[in-house]
Amino acid sequence: MNTLIKYLLLGSMLLTPFVGAKSIAIVGAKVHTMSSQGTVDNATVLIKDGKIQKVMQGEVALAGYEIIDAKGKVVTPGLIGASTSLGLVDVGFSAGTNDSNSSLTSISATGAAFDVSYAINPDSSLMAIARIEGVTSAATSMGRTGQLFNGQGALITLGDTSTPLIQARAFISTRVGNGGADTIGGSRSVLWVSLEKALAEAKFAVGKSLSPRDEWHGELSRTDIVALIPLVKGEIPLLVDARRAADIRQVIALKQRHSQLNIVITYATEGWRVAKELADNNIPVILNPEANLPSSFDQLGATLKNAGRLADAGVQVSIGMETHNIRLARQHAGNAVANGLIWEQGLAALTINVAKLYGIDDTLGSLEAGKIADVVIWSGDPLEVTEAAEMVLIAGEPVKMQSRQSKLRDRYLKLQTDKPMQYVRP
Repeated sequence: MNTLIKYLLLGSMLLTPFVGAKSIAIVGAKVHTMSSQGTVDNATVLIKDGKIQKVMQGEVALAGYEIIDAKGKVVTPGLIGASTSLGLVDVGFSAGTNDSNSSLTSISATGAAFDVSYAINPDSSLMAIARIEGVTSAATSMGRTGQLFNGQGALITLGDTSTPLIQARAFISTRVGNGGADTIGGSRSVLWVSLEKALAEAKFAVGKSLSPRDEWHGELSRTDIVALIPLVKGEIPLLVDARRAADIRQVIALKQRHSQLNIVITYATEGWRVAKELADNNIPVILNPEANLPSSFDQLGATLKNAGRLADAGVQVSIGMETHNIRLARQHAGNAVANGLIWEQGLAALTINVAKLYGIDDTLGSLEAGKIADVVIWSGDPLEVTEAAEMVLIAGEPVKMQSRQSKLRDRYLKLQTDKPMQYVRP
């Protein structure tokens, strides 16, 4: 898709929920804007029509604004789930179809054509669980297809809306470690040849007509090729699950062979061993910074210092690889800070860095004029587990701070002794 058209579509999709939104002034808080404005003490954040209007120091008398007193609180942009399957799965082992997984199918020879935007369920219970913990948007994709690629992922909002899609076909993901090799031929020797072949065929097809009336003699299906063309043109990122240093070096070499590719490495468990090479080749990472044990041959060099060492080398670090517990991403970032990551980098890893790697930093990830008003008011330091989100605004609208878990908690706080609780309606 033409880049200009893509951003026009993105803008129109993001604008739709703002009609009739309130004008809100959040006053008195310490605001981490995650922009060049930095941190502003005793700030006022103005929100109008679902967007940030201004962040300024001091309290200002404002007519026509609903005032939210946030004295003593901390305000940040909404957190962005960097790598999830939100909206695709509720209970992995039951509860019907798990849309984050698939079986082999003749529709796509590589899995590249699979499109999760058709499967997103805004009523998933996991949405509210993540939302009340400050996660306001996320990247979501399939976790397993049994093929070379895990399909085309999407960007979604966690707002209380029936249309959560921000951007469909926003990225494609693959695996080149043990899991990927086991799936593709049982060996990296097969996997890497398969990956290169798919990319080469897609590059060959750029600019060619792929209509059903035209002949196509490639080994990949037309649907695969259509999905891969934006990837090989660098218009969407390729997320590559690579954990051991040897695999990460192969990904770096892939980037050097195909300089137009927009590559992001996920997990990068031994990334600290090749941190300078990653920085030199401008390859960002999405980490699970909790990995600290050699639980497999893919991560013999796991360490809690991984995030800090990568950031020190100049690598752009994002944090947030979960689905059911993406709310713990801020705790993971806090642990990374405790092990060498600078605090500001820890918060950036949950917000602006994620927005940058998906190319949506012009609309999300920081509190700047004109950006979407995804805002969280925290009781204190968001990277401390003893603090919590007290108010969450998505597109300028306060969300209900309630989830299935909080309802269950509230239900059983006060037991009725005259009959079992299963006989009492919530």
